[in-house]
Amino acid sequence: MTNLKMLKKEFLEDLSSVYDRDEAATFFSWLAEDLFGLKTHDLLLNAEADLDETQLLKFEEARERLKNEEPIQYILGYVEFLGLKLKVSSDVLIPRPETEELVQWILDDYQFSRLQLNLIDLGTGSGCIPIALAKHLHQAKIKAFDISAAALQLGASNLLRSLGEEGLKTKGSSIEFIQADILELERLPEADLVVSNPPYVKRDEQVQMKANVLKNEPHLALFVENEDPLIFYRKIAELTSQMTKTPVVYLEINQYLAQETCRLFEDFGFQHIELRKDFRGNDRMLKAY
Repeated sequence: MTNLKMLKKEFLEDLSSVYDRDEAATFFSWLAEDLFGLKTHDLLLNAEADLDETQLLKFEEARERLKNEEPIQYILGYVEFLGLKLKVSSDVLIPRPETEELVQWILDDYQFSRLQLNLIDLGTGSGCIPIALAKHLHQAKIKAFDISAAALQLGASNLLRSLGEEGLKTKGSSIEFIQADILELERLPEADLVVSNPPYVKRDEQVQMKANVLKNEPHLALFVENEDPLIFYRKIAELTSQMTKTPVVYLEINQYLAQETCRLFEDFGFQHIELRKDFRGNDRMLKAY
């Protein structure tokens, strides 16, 4: 029989050519919690516990997927995002800590507002942004757009799993998922806030990215052509500047194009532009109004 101690030793050795030891150890802990229901302290207390064949087969499958550089979040089928447990699949980007920071910026600005806010999320993916906002904001009416029908279906499923109809009623909030190509939109509904984490990675930046991202996450949601890397930001600036009352716009941005993105919004008449650094010290968020 194989026990947890032996399994961890084999796991770390098997993945040593792909991941560093600390990262592999983290993956082992996540899988042990998900598959065996064991927290970190349980792993220490039960290191000699034997595992049955069914448990081992599931773990072996996960290990092979990791060796093929599939993201651990897709293997688990979910990701933690601001206290929410959201389903993810290869149809959507895996929500990143930087996106959590973007949402937290909005919450810091509006969490204690008693106004009914009309919000738009452009390129919603897993629905992480609107669901987190609906959870914390009072009477938020949100329209979440995405080009992908599969992403919208996943977002709607995440909404029901995370908040449910009763949870939304309690806050007086709602989310409407809408299929549309942002670049083909001629107008947006009136809104107080617009938020977006659009594609912004230039094709020539692929060399800097990890293989597990390039091999597994949807390129449609990641990349823009080198010749026009701000295409989505220009469209967002155009659409929001057409509104009767200019909304406050919150964006996740390409750190290498931060100043160019600021100038773009200035050219569309936005008077106030604020950049914010992420936890790594990179210019990754912008607020314009």
